[in-house]
Amino acid sequence: MKVVLTIAGSDSSGGAGIQADLKTFEAFGVFGTSAITVLTAQNTQGVRSVSALPAAFVKEQIEAVLQDFDVAAIKIGVLYNKEIIDTVREIIADLKIPIVLDPVFISKVGSPLLEEDAIEAIKTLLAHVTLITPNIYEADALFGYKYGDTASLEPLHHTPCPVLIKHQVLEMPGHKVSVDQLFFKHQKRIFQSPMIETTNLHGTGCSYSSAIAANLALGHSLQNAIEISKAFVYQAILHAPNIGHGAGPINHKAGVRDDR
Repeated sequence: MKVVLTIAGSDSSGGAGIQADLKTFEAFGVFGTSAITVLTAQNTQGVRSVSALPAAFVKEQIEAVLQDFDVAAIKIGVLYNKEIIDTVREIIADLKIPIVLDPVFISKVGSPLLEEDAIEAIKTLLAHVTLITPNIYEADALFGYKYGDTASLEPLHHTPCPVLIKHQVLEMPGHKVSVDQLFFKHQKRIFQSPMIETTNLHGTGCSYSSAIAANLALGHSLQNAIEISKAFVYQAILHAPNIGHGAGPINHKAGVRDDR
């Protein structure tokens, strides 16, 4: 069994963060381990409070896992501050395994999830990861990318790692499509699925990036891992359990089809 490590924050409502990552890992048949960076008190209606763990303790968690398990891939989620980012960079710099970075510093509704002075520090991780998966707000903050502005595409072609920009909606005749774009070295690849009109989207970004990490651990190419993960998230949203009074979680168990 392949082992995958998630370095991310804890979501007390169970829909995002390490909870979503571990559910995703189990759905794909890989063994999930974790290093918690941030504790949150939250539910489907919002985040009430955030408490970052000391960077030294984050390091202890990661090293404890790496020293005991043959980790096949890593997913990185919210890191919250520069101290934790610097600590994680020092550890992953010498690793030769797939690493998926979900920058998680601006939510889909534009809420900040990272201390302001840490945004530039996120960029120092790019030389050490296999893929970064920003949403459109994060892509703007990191690379100056603005949806629909072709002039802002150039920086995406010169990044140290491929960039997968998530959560773009394309209007088609009679329906909408969820579009993700993969950029690297003047190449672009489009991944799409039907747009589902729902509020049950809590944890989709976390689950998407952890699914990619799981599939890279299983030996899939980057593009195949993204394709599989895109389909996984679509099914998980389609079969969401409709629980909570806000933005509900997705159904990780339904995300992987028996005929995959």
